[in-house]
Amino acid sequence: MKTLISLLLLCATISVYAQNDNPNYDAELAKKMGADAYGMKPYVLVLLKTGSNKDTVKATMNESFRGHMENIRALVKANKLIVAGPLGSNPQAYRGIFILDVKTIAEAKTVLATDPAIQQKYLDADLFEWYGSAALAAYLDASDKIWKIKP
Repeated sequence: MKTLISLLLLCATISVYAQNDNPNYDAELAKKMGADAYGMKPYVLVLLKTGSNKDTVKATMNESFRGHMENIRALVKANKLIVAGPLGSNPQAYRGIFILDVKTIAEAKTVLATDPAIQQKYLDADLFEWYGSAALAAYLDASDKIWKIKP
């Protein structure tokens, strides 16, 4: 019986120490960023790829991609887009990525429907649920202060 009680006390002690409470935890910041207990939250990862529209009329393509860039800026302002950027050449024809601050694929599809390059089928998208750091959006303030030439 003594051994069982000692074992239970040891297990209880280990579980208390195993929780690894963060001494830097900021409950207000965690709530503001939508973080769960692990500092994470759901997003949707979008892999943009070459779409089915093979039209090569420069004026039409330029208008669609100009609208694509304007839409990116609008989605950032609306707190829906956290990360965006082009990819290098690859065999899958992936052109870029988005990380959308939305919880579901359905909501991501609604957000992507506002993009002229997707509307015109110059781009298509593969969507994945993704679980990442809730602090990801914190880099946006700094990112707007480091570019010299407007992308």
